[in-house]
Amino acid sequence: MKPGMIVLKTRREIETMRVVNLIVAEILDRLGEAVRPGTTTGELDKLADKMIFRAGAKAAFKGYRMRNQKPYPAAICSSVNDEIVHGIPGPRILKEGDIVGVDVGVIYKGFVGDAARTYPVGEVSDQAKKLLKITRESLYKGIEQAVTGNRLQDISAAVQGHVETNGFAVVRDFVGHGIGRKMHELPQIPNYTGVGWNPRLEVGMTLALEPMVNEGTWRVKLLDDEWTAVTADGKLSAHFEHSVAITDNGPFVLSEP
Repeated sequence: MKPGMIVLKTRREIETMRVVNLIVAEILDRLGEAVRPGTTTGELDKLADKMIFRAGAKAAFKGYRMRNQKPYPAAICSSVNDEIVHGIPGPRILKEGDIVGVDVGVIYKGFVGDAARTYPVGEVSDQAKKLLKITRESLYKGIEQAVTGNRLQDISAAVQGHVETNGFAVVRDFVGHGIGRKMHELPQIPNYTGVGWNPRLEVGMTLALEPMVNEGTWRVKLLDDEWTAVTADGKLSAHFEHSVAITDNGPFVLSEP
């Protein structure tokens, strides 16, 4: 791979990406309000679908496929408890004490916005609260390193260090990514160090940073639906994500409302 394969964005393109990511943030805000015991993940998906339509945008995930998978069938991903990412919304009823990761992707004016948050459902255990807190903090530790002159794995090291210092594990099978006119652009952004490409960060890079953090082992299993990834030991997992632009003035969190 060569650095030239990373698509740098102009200021105007980043402004457009800010608009689409604010649509994503608004949807996540509303979905967070709707997360409560008794709500189904399918109801969350229908709400997101309506909001995307009203914004004049398109659901980026619906119909998306990776490798030889069947197309993804929903507007959002909803991953409950031991589900790490790509949980498919449906009739599952959220219960008191659950946690649910909600990932939203939107296409607007030719660009993709992408962000995720994990919500508690009612009152959750102290361990679940800690997992959510550390995962969210690790995302912002990574964002702090998204500055010109640093290297990509400075982001990875910041995430991994914060997660492992607090007794959790970063998922290794799924990573962050570049984002822009496509959902997945170069570079891939692991949440751990020592693997892959390590380019210097430049103004104009736009990155989707997304720590996925497990309570127990980092190992995962894929369910028969070909999409839902779960923890290999059945313990909890959390996921937070922001789309970020690297600018002369530091990281610009495009999906921060």
